[in-house]
Amino acid sequence: MQLTDHFIGNCMQKNIIIVIDCGATNVRAVAVCDTGEIVAMHSVPNRTQPDPYFPKGLIWNTDTIWEKLIQCTRNIVNQILPENIRALTITTFGVNGAPVDTEGELLYPVISWQCQRTVPVMEKIGKYISLDSLYKISGVNQYHFNTINTLVWLKENKPEVLDNMHAFLFIASLFVHRLTGNMINDTTMAGTSMLTDINKRKFSAEILDAIGISDKFSKLADPGTIAGSLLRDPASELGIPAGIPVVLTGHDTQFALIGSGAGENEAILNSGTWEILMTRTRNINLSKSMQHAGVTNELDAIPGIYNTGIQWLASGILEWIRNNFYTWEMENDPQSVYNVMIREATEIHAEYGKIEFDPAFAMNLGSISGLGLNTSRGEIYQAALVSLSEKTNKSLETLQKTGQFKADSLIVSGGGSKNHLWNRIRANTMGIPLRLVKESETTVLGAAVFTFHAIGQFNSIEEGIKAFSIQYDWIYPD
Repeated sequence: MQLTDHFIGNCMQKNIIIVIDCGATNVRAVAVCDTGEIVAMHSVPNRTQPDPYFPKGLIWNTDTIWEKLIQCTRNIVNQILPENIRALTITTFGVNGAPVDTEGELLYPVISWQCQRTVPVMEKIGKYISLDSLYKISGVNQYHFNTINTLVWLKENKPEVLDNMHAFLFIASLFVHRLTGNMINDTTMAGTSMLTDINKRKFSAEILDAIGISDKFSKLADPGTIAGSLLRDPASELGIPAGIPVVLTGHDTQFALIGSGAGENEAILNSGTWEILMTRTRNINLSKSMQHAGVTNELDAIPGIYNTGIQWLASGILEWIRNNFYTWEMENDPQSVYNVMIREATEIHAEYGKIEFDPAFAMNLGSISGLGLNTSRGEIYQAALVSLSEKTNKSLETLQKTGQFKADSLIVSGGGSKNHLWNRIRANTMGIPLRLVKESETTVLGAAVFTFHAIGQFNSIEEGIKAFSIQYDWIYPD
């Protein structure tokens, strides 16, 4: 990201914090000033690596990621005034972490959420504790990558690792330890693990006792807690001043909600390969009906609030249509293939519903009905957009029921929010306006608000969100 002289004049003399965002696709370092403007940003690709201790296993190599963090941070420091950096924070994907010894050294690599080794564990977790009990206590629905399954896999396959474990640190906290020397987990990461008591906002003794693992998760603190001061050696590697506060943030999803400007009882859809529909609510329903509906509940960055959500495959279905019906465009002009798909679907004048696209979201299987000899690929694409919009509407009805609220609009972020046809169909299907978040770096902004609040720049999180002036484009139903 190149800075103009005007941008430097407006932002370079202000307080700046560094947000390191470690995602599954990219690792980024972002400099944010106290008005919410992104001053500098640099990213490099991230990916899982083979597990040297388990055939076909996948891990996150934290040493490799650390080198990428150094690369990204040094790049942006060259674009700003280092003496204006006031604090540092790090966000990552959830659930993944690793056991460490007393020095914070890994006893086993960080098993990736993309690794399939924990699928059999998930399928047989009932021999330790029933799924009904897990849901009632933790609020988290069943996914193979939940931390509980990783710990049970280690227990069953590498028992010596857990025997020697001093603490379990989630991946964000592994880097916090590198930065400060302190072992501390944050509640937003813990809330993804299926190991916490959602009502008590701490690890569940009942769950840990059931799986036969002692509570060695080190200190647990809420986002916005200062974890410690940046040590001299990592400061030198990163090229930023030693001694600045390192602030806990944590799970990227929770901070994307904050950075999207979502208040309590507002619905937000992150639209990508998967769609995640969530709300920030003080009401949760841990009944079997909500469990079977796929509702999961995580701890919000603010105590007393929960992030209730449902997810399903979305753009992944559209990619399937692209790959199977638009092969010529993919081979000859891949940059414009989605424009072709949208144009062809927009030119169809028939009412929605002529072709029905019925994906079975949970099983990644589905069907297309109503096909005829004259059916066009544009109709199939349009039908998929309609089906996905209906899924969003049905999921919102479920969230409104469990959260006891009524949404008057839907905040939309992510790559799917750029599809104007999909947005129009969504708005018409749901009968409420869409609020498209203009700023794409919602996780970064959310983490920045908490970091500035931690160092006294804002008196409250609400004040910080207001200062950042999050903007939307509105799409209304026809």
